[in-house]
Amino acid sequence: MTVDPLQLIINPAAKAARTRTVGDRLEVLEALIAAPSFDPLFRDDIIRVPTDHPVYGWHCRVPGCQRCRDTWRDYCNAHNKEWSAVQRAGGTIVDFFSNTQPLQARGGYNLGNCLICPHAPAYSAEGLCYLHANHAGQWRSWRRSNNQPDDLDLYVAEKDPYPDFGKCKVPVCPSGAVHWIGLCSHHHLRYSRQGRPGGAEKIRRWGKRPADMPLSSCEITYTDKVAFLRWCRQQEPIGRTDGMLSLLGLRPLVKAEFKWGVHHHAAAPEEGARWPLNVVQRVAAECRRQNVDSLADVDIDKLPNHGQKIAQKMLQHLRLVYFTREDTKEAGYIEFDHYGIRINNHGSYFDLSYIPQRWLRDLLWDWIDHRLHTDPPRSFSPFGRTRRGCVELGSYLEVQTSGGGHDPTLLTREHMLDFVKDQRYRAEHGLQPLGCHHPALHRGNRKIPKVSKAQVTRTFDGARVVLRGAMDCGEAERLGLSREFIVALPSGGNYKSRPRRPFSDEVAWALANEANLQALEAMDYEDRGLRDVWETIVVTGRRASEALNLRLNCIGRLRNVPIFWHDQTKVGNLEEGIRISERLYQRIKVRQAKTEARFAQKHGRLPIEEERLTLALFPRRTTNRNCTKSVSYNWFKQLFTEWVQSLDIEHSVPHQARHTLATNLLKNGANLTHVKRYLGHVSDAMAEHYVHLANTDPLLDQALQAVWVAGPGAAEPGLILSEGDPMSREEAEALAIDLTRRSTPAEGGFCTFQAVVNGHACPWNLDCHNCDKFVMSGADLVYWHRKRDQWRMLAEQATDPATADFLHDYFEPTARAIAGLEKALEAVGLLEEALAVDLRRPQDYFGRVWATAFRAEELARRADMDDIGMDDETEPDLSDDDPYDEFEDIA
Repeated sequence: MTVDPLQLIINPAAKAARTRTVGDRLEVLEALIAAPSFDPLFRDDIIRVPTDHPVYGWHCRVPGCQRCRDTWRDYCNAHNKEWSAVQRAGGTIVDFFSNTQPLQARGGYNLGNCLICPHAPAYSAEGLCYLHANHAGQWRSWRRSNNQPDDLDLYVAEKDPYPDFGKCKVPVCPSGAVHWIGLCSHHHLRYSRQGRPGGAEKIRRWGKRPADMPLSSCEITYTDKVAFLRWCRQQEPIGRTDGMLSLLGLRPLVKAEFKWGVHHHAAAPEEGARWPLNVVQRVAAECRRQNVDSLADVDIDKLPNHGQKIAQKMLQHLRLVYFTREDTKEAGYIEFDHYGIRINNHGSYFDLSYIPQRWLRDLLWDWIDHRLHTDPPRSFSPFGRTRRGCVELGSYLEVQTSGGGHDPTLLTREHMLDFVKDQRYRAEHGLQPLGCHHPALHRGNRKIPKVSKAQVTRTFDGARVVLRGAMDCGEAERLGLSREFIVALPSGGNYKSRPRRPFSDEVAWALANEANLQALEAMDYEDRGLRDVWETIVVTGRRASEALNLRLNCIGRLRNVPIFWHDQTKVGNLEEGIRISERLYQRIKVRQAKTEARFAQKHGRLPIEEERLTLALFPRRTTNRNCTKSVSYNWFKQLFTEWVQSLDIEHSVPHQARHTLATNLLKNGANLTHVKRYLGHVSDAMAEHYVHLANTDPLLDQALQAVWVAGPGAAEPGLILSEGDPMSREEAEALAIDLTRRSTPAEGGFCTFQAVVNGHACPWNLDCHNCDKFVMSGADLVYWHRKRDQWRMLAEQATDPATADFLHDYFEPTARAIAGLEKALEAVGLLEEALAVDLRRPQDYFGRVWATAFRAEELARRADMDDIGMDDETEPDLSDDDPYDEFEDIA
């Protein structure tokens, strides 16, 4: 269990640096509260907030309504019901305001003063105090006895005022007493419901007193006065929704901490973080009940759910006051707010106390501190990786070394080598990590993941960067940590995880089927855009986070071309635009209209241009008053997983759509640069990770294999079979398609003998090079060059001229076929590319000859141009072509 750093200082038994005592912290807070920058509204022990306060406002938002709003709503109970009915009918906030009526206050709060007793607060809607309104024989009985139910003025004129009963005898209650026994109206009702402990009551009737009789003459009797006073001390303030917060009865430091907490939240409220004062009052009541000296001492588990969040947020504000940046090193954590930054999807507090050795923890703290000052990362990953590495190293040293590794001067190279061996052993046998007992290291998952090779890579790299940094700056030498110990830790290496596969044809069909998509849309019962998110990911290939976090104005037209604007935050590309299909463009337009309608329903108007830049296209439902927060990835992933499971297909995840699009781009003529730019990759290596080149073999059929020649065993070796003057364009195209469909790979070329193509045994015992059914493609040119060099070498090494001549003659048909292949490739401009391709080197698959497809139709057209005398080097003008044409069908 993680110990809050405030606890380490407050608890005298805890081992930590006591940088400030209770008195010191109280002095600091009192100085801050007395400063001019502190809102005077929160300085008193009884805080009364005005009705229209921007953060703690408590009046119903219906204009003119005098009632208090519900705890988690914007309107009072009656108006909340009306607003819900308007929403169900499809109305807007304008319709609601135009048809609703303001209501008068009721319930005993904020009704002014009594018409008879000016010193007493009114309790009823008629403007009467508690005794005149509800006490036996008062207003109600008077109306029945006088048969004048509406003559309030006559009743007020006949009645005498009651005396001022002073403050409520409940010490923590901020209200005045309204009854003879000294209780406010609400505590008096509670006292009666709980059986009147102590039996407090008055014995003299006030109405029959002499005119000059003082209040003290009305005696109060008790059956047990001690029990009555004990009951008063045990009571808590009444939960109020009228903007009042009582800090009476709290100890001085806790009281100051609450004042600072509510002030800090009012000065910089977080989006969606609501602090109703009646919930804050419950937190204060629990602190009073537990009699704590500081908010850090309270047992947060005993608070209500939202009260726990408020208390934890207050503690976060207090840490910034109680601890300086240097103090956090002693306490064993990092506070990101001390550096003025906030890591995405992570709070300000970053715990380092999991590392057993103080010297190792301090090295990590120094490394993070330097990184935050010089180059703050965009994500939490660098810090999480280094902490995990140091925790694993420290946990191993604590168990396996003498002294638990707390003395760095005793550590040797052998200790580090044993740690490396232990980590690799755990990965090989699927054991749990050494730091598995720390929930923050595995993100609080109930099932602790086993050590994997990828995790070992991150562990080594994380610990290594901290130790190497300490060695470079001289800190390791100061600690006495040997250089041999540090350099023995290897780098994690360039470990590559298995990439996700593109969707198979069956899965792709199921995920794009209209009926299935309608089922996905039906799962989004709040219409937050579940189907729109999925179609955006499929069509554009964006990351899920990029699609989910889209802003309202994410589409537009540029030269009448639909453009999709988004932020590629992973590579730092902001406002990146790509072309999309008209269908997706229109679908996003519909989603924009729905989001604008939802905004108008809340605010009574459409968003202005500045607001459109920040509004989320897919806004979440909760904690999103300004509609700037997008739906979460967990929400999308959970519904998507349920949908996939209902389709009875193999396990699929949304990110596979990105791999599928990358592979399809390459298949349809895009090169690696196009893929990298379109998908927003940071490097060519990442693009290669996505394109799955094994699926791009058809490009070879369209490029090099479009030019086939007869093999050495044919009657005319080297005869061009798919191109030539005797052939027309239609014949060449038909022949190329026929060969592509009716052939099978062979050594150095392709076999076109249909019996073999259909799977039967070769009748010539696979003597391909002497068979007239054997053909060669441009992709085989380098292979045949090697074969030619081999025969020439054999001829040169012959023992006599006769043997050399025999070898030359034997290879002559093959040499003629190779020469014919070179001429064919040169005729279509692919000779240089074919010479550069080596099918034994996969890196050559990314060359132009692979990324550019030459179809038989284009080759036939070139032959026609040769017939009319056009120069071979003349190329058609393609300057008017749309540069986005190659993505038209894909997008």
